[in-house]
Amino acid sequence: MKTKEDFLEGQLLLIDKPLEWSSFQAVNAIRWAISRKFKLKKIKVGHAGTLDPLATGLLLICTGKFTKKIPELQGLVKEYTGTITLGATTPSYDLETEITEKFPVDHITEKLIRETARSFVGKISQKPPVFSAVKKEGKRLYEYARKGKEVVITPREIEILAFEITKIDMPEVHFRVVCSKGTYIRSLAYDFGIALQSGGYLSELRRTKIGDYHVNNGISPVEFRENLQIEGPIS
Repeated sequence: MKTKEDFLEGQLLLIDKPLEWSSFQAVNAIRWAISRKFKLKKIKVGHAGTLDPLATGLLLICTGKFTKKIPELQGLVKEYTGTITLGATTPSYDLETEITEKFPVDHITEKLIRETARSFVGKISQKPPVFSAVKKEGKRLYEYARKGKEVVITPREIEILAFEITKIDMPEVHFRVVCSKGTYIRSLAYDFGIALQSGGYLSELRRTKIGDYHVNNGISPVEFRENLQIEGPIS
């Protein structure tokens, strides 16, 4: 079992974030568990790349002196699996908001889906979703969105290293994506729908890898607490 000194000197934890947990909640749960176990008033804990509440999968969480490694870890290539639902769009590009527009899908063939996916591979320009934590003029984009304010979003260059269609069960398209730092899979889903002359939103997402770290080696925040043999509910 890890000691107090281990966590203070620095640990890199592979955490499998549960559905509907924010990344912030996961970090807080880890910090709380360590602090409670070792009676620490303060310990640095942070994550190396946000996952939306509706996504599951790998969070790299650093403790103690390892928090200095976060910028380096954030730059690693990421892998995701998930589902894009075609024929509709939502303001958040996922299921956080309700469907606002519907589009035809009768013209969409398997060949078209696979060809369109290939067209996204490489360096592309992408706009972050308006419902995101990207900052503009000191405020998060979602702050503008929730107030119904329109805002001009600057595109950014990202790189899609692989966009593999793993299963087609219309209107659902299952995929695997390998991408650079700064990629929004929600935006990819939205842009994919447009490229198919329809609409699309992200209906399921799981982060499976960050660099060489795999979610199969991760544990949930609850399991982390249990491994420390802490009793009582997560704070």
